[in-house]
Amino acid sequence: MTTADDADAEGEKAGRDGAQGATPDSTPDAKPAKGAGKKKSSVEREGIFARFAKFLRQVVAELRKVIWPTRSELINYASVVLVFVVIMAAILAAYDFAFARAVFFVFGE
Repeated sequence: MTTADDADAEGEKAGRDGAQGATPDSTPDAKPAKGAGKKKSSVEREGIFARFAKFLRQVVAELRKVIWPTRSELINYASVVLVFVVIMAAILAAYDFAFARAVFFVFGE
């Protein structure tokens, strides 16, 4: 006669060994019941306008979660980006000028 503790110990050992309890439903060659898995998804049941309305509600919900920058932070971030863009444009212009001069020097004008 086995006790509940023995059954728990056997189940724990089977779990450690990777073995699963063999039930008729868990056999690999068991076929699903007829019509199983053919449930229509919620997207198929909803109309185009209902899906669009749901999308808009989700967009508004996500936008409410956004932590928007203050005006001073926005000005600060924008100025940093503009300064970076100007510096990178100057570097690219210098490279362009240098390579153009080098090409004209090698191939003549």
